[in-house]
Amino acid sequence: MESILQVKNLNISFNTYAGEVKAIRGVNFDLKKGETLAIVGESGSGKSVTTKSIMQLLPKSNSEIKQGSEILFDGKNLVELSDKEMEKVRGKDISMIFQDPMTSLNPTMKIGKQIAEPLIKHQSFSRKQAMDRALELLKLVGLPQPETRIHQYPHQFSGGQRQRIVIAVALACNPKVLIADEPTTALDVTIQAQILDLMKNLQKKIDTSIIFITHDLGVVANVADRVAVMYGGKIVEVGTVDEIFYNPQHPYTWGLISSMPSIDADDDELFVIPGSPPDLLNPPKGDAFALRNRYAMTIDLEEEPPMFKVSDTHYAATWLLHPDAPEVEPPLAVQKRQHKFRGNNHTEGDVF
Repeated sequence: MESILQVKNLNISFNTYAGEVKAIRGVNFDLKKGETLAIVGESGSGKSVTTKSIMQLLPKSNSEIKQGSEILFDGKNLVELSDKEMEKVRGKDISMIFQDPMTSLNPTMKIGKQIAEPLIKHQSFSRKQAMDRALELLKLVGLPQPETRIHQYPHQFSGGQRQRIVIAVALACNPKVLIADEPTTALDVTIQAQILDLMKNLQKKIDTSIIFITHDLGVVANVADRVAVMYGGKIVEVGTVDEIFYNPQHPYTWGLISSMPSIDADDDELFVIPGSPPDLLNPPKGDAFALRNRYAMTIDLEEEPPMFKVSDTHYAATWLLHPDAPEVEPPLAVQKRQHKFRGNNHTEGDVF
């Protein structure tokens, strides 16, 4: 399948009073046409910084995308584009849905005008054409009474309705890539499920590719085709959703999966990954996860692991995959999933 977006050797630093924070350190991934790629990890792992760099939304005052970084889209390296050139890409070819819809919408503008704005700017629609299309989009995202509500302000809507409006704004120009940065975190579980279903249905209708940022593995299981696991500013494992959930290879992924509540759990205790994420003012010498990893070997403290190939679609950066590494048993929750995977006796939707 053809890649629509490629991120190569992405390195991003922030200049702070304490020194240089190396927030993103050599990130590589691609996004295929028509797929949903989920990027998961704890807060501070680099998920949002990575995707904001694609949109060139990082603050110019203290952020720096290092030389040699490439974000390839439509034959161009987005890192090299000027602000004016990026304005033609942002909102038209690549759109973003943020976590809090209220901060994404202008409280002083009626929602119809906010949806129409990118159509007038990027598609040269007349005002009437843009408003007609805005009404179509409100119907598409399932907003009730769109003919009346198109003339209302953001504060007149509930949180779930506002997120639908934000999705309508993002989809106005039929973008090739849609970045969703934890778009359901601020919503209750019922509305969250509705928004996720909406996004899946809309993706089929407009044939867009989605990067979905989240820390909620349950959400990932419902929306993703492939998953990239981030830790300490790096991608430590990538694979299909089945490979990551049923046959994870990195100890950090083991920890994330084991810490999810399960109705099959034999005890009342929830697994917790010990320790804290690394200090990226002074990134560790070897594997960034080594100090939190109960399976860590001496080499983990001395040398950073490469990406080892597990299958044609599955890679993980852990020394446990080296031919000379000892065999270890992952946590029981992971073993159960691996047994399902090898027996191929799981069905879609039974991840949790």
